[in-house]
Amino acid sequence: MFATLVGFSAVLMWALLALFTAASGQVPPLQLSAMCFAIGGMIGLLAMARQPERFRALRQPAAVWGLGVGGLFGYHFLYFTALRNAPAVEAGLIAYLWPLLIVVGSALLPGERLGWHHVVGALMGLGGTALILTGGSAGGTYGGGSALGYGAALLCAFTWAGYSLLSRRFGAVPSDVVTGFCLATAALSALAHLWLESTVWPASASEWLAVVGLGLGPVGAAFYAWDFGVKHGDIQVLGASSYLAPLLSTLVLIGFGFAAPTFAILTACLLITGGAALAAKSLLTGRRGPDP
Repeated sequence: MFATLVGFSAVLMWALLALFTAASGQVPPLQLSAMCFAIGGMIGLLAMARQPERFRALRQPAAVWGLGVGGLFGYHFLYFTALRNAPAVEAGLIAYLWPLLIVVGSALLPGERLGWHHVVGALMGLGGTALILTGGSAGGTYGGGSALGYGAALLCAFTWAGYSLLSRRFGAVPSDVVTGFCLATAALSALAHLWLESTVWPASASEWLAVVGLGLGPVGAAFYAWDFGVKHGDIQVLGASSYLAPLLSTLVLIGFGFAAPTFAILTACLLITGGAALAAKSLLTGRRGPDP
């Protein structure tokens, strides 16, 4: 139960990702990624320094490092890019299609079966995404952002779903390795920033607090909590609880004044969240057998 609660705390922290990113000002996405992952890596280093033998967890095969660094760096680069080029609510909802993709992808793994509820849930999620892209208008115009922003958000969802599904192959790897993933991602982000971007520092105390909040929570402690939870807790409960992230993220953004509660956003939120819950029907009801 304790490990499951720790894992669920990651879902709560990820619900703040869009808010803190939107509040961090005009910091370029690669620079923001480097700053946040450096803070996230420091969390692990401070914890491991108290027990130096834990540093042995960083000795992992190249496949583990490739998956961890590729997943973290790729997901956040795409996520920050999406929020810089599309409205926060719309980009956040599209990016949060990853729980739905994980459910559908899990159903295709050996020993599982793709049921009707997976298909209908996926179609509902796609319907919500289409509504976001058109802004609820029949003319098919975008809801205020660019194709780059919406495309990055969609790729973001596929990146995190793939990372999460493939991570199941390395269940015996200690969660301390996340420290290395964070620091490597910070270094790669910094190098890419120096090559591709111009440095823009946060312009106010509130923007600095948002960056620090990202590094301590959604881009820091959340990864350690999620890794610990899925390896030692009830992964079915954690999988189902992850579908709360898009709804909570949207409500937080609206509550802090970063978006207005429009009918199109409300409908899209219900479609995506409802579709994800339907796709997870077997998890929520405890029925793990194949559908008739």
